[in-house]
Parts: sequence; structure tokens; C-alpha cells
Amino acid sequence: MDTARDIHASGLKVTAPRQRILELFHTGRDQHLTAEDVFRLLLEEHEDIGMATVYRVLMQFVEAGILARNQFENGPARFELNTGKHHDHLVCTQCGRVEEFVDPYIEKRQRVIAEQRGFALIEHTLSLYGQCRICSEQQAGAIAASS
Repeated sequence: MDTARDIHASGLKVTAPRQRILELFHTGRDQHLTAEDVFRLLLEEHEDIGMATVYRVLMQFVEAGILARNQFENGPARFELNTGKHHDHLVCTQCGRVEEFVDPYIEKRQRVIAEQRGFALIEHTLSLYGQCRICSEQQAGAIAASS
């Protein structure tokens, strides 16, 4: 991972805030971060980067093709590295956790459906909403404890 090279290759000037923000996406545990998540992580590391700078850098990265911006339901925008590889998302409606998945059958089926209806598919997104295993287990535990 060479964040300076990635930033420079996108046509942006290499700055310390840009490098640090991009590093979070390369090294972080969660790869689907909100602007607030990025800001909080920087604060935890005692980085002196303001919220306005975080949001501005994220949007510059989206425009440069470094990051992709996703809007899931009514939640805040989440950003992820733009790897150029298509994937879909599972989104927990309880905790907001996002997991990526790829399923060749679903991809093929979507193309078939579009063709059957006379659509030339250009792009698509699929986001499935539900409750993740952790939230389901916590809910089951809370129900059992209250019984």
C-alpha cells in the first residue's frame, strides 16, 4: 500500500490529511466508514484534522475514483475503497454493520431480468437489509433474560 502514490496517481496533491485518511481505509477493521467514523478514528489517534477537512477529502477521493460512496436506506453515507471489483452489500438494520458479498447466480439473474425487459444494464447495486448474527444473538439473549 502506497497511499502517496495512489493519491498522486489520482491527480490530487499529496497531503498529510489525505494520506492519513486513506490509510484508515487500507488498514482499518471496518471498510465501510462514515465521515463521522473517520473523524472519530482520527481523534482517537490524536490527529489534528477537522470534520470539514475529513468530509472534503472523502468527497475528493470519491471524485478521483479512490473511494466509492454508498447510501444505505436512511443512514449516513458510507465510504469504501474503490477496488474496481463489483460486489453487493448486506446491511444490519440494527447496528449498521455492512458486509460485502459476491454471488455469480444473482449477478447472472439480474442480467437476465434486465434483458427480458429490454434494458441494457449499465450499472447496478444490490443491498440486502436484515439483522446480523451478533444483533440476532443479543436480541435472543435479551428475550431469554426477560422471560
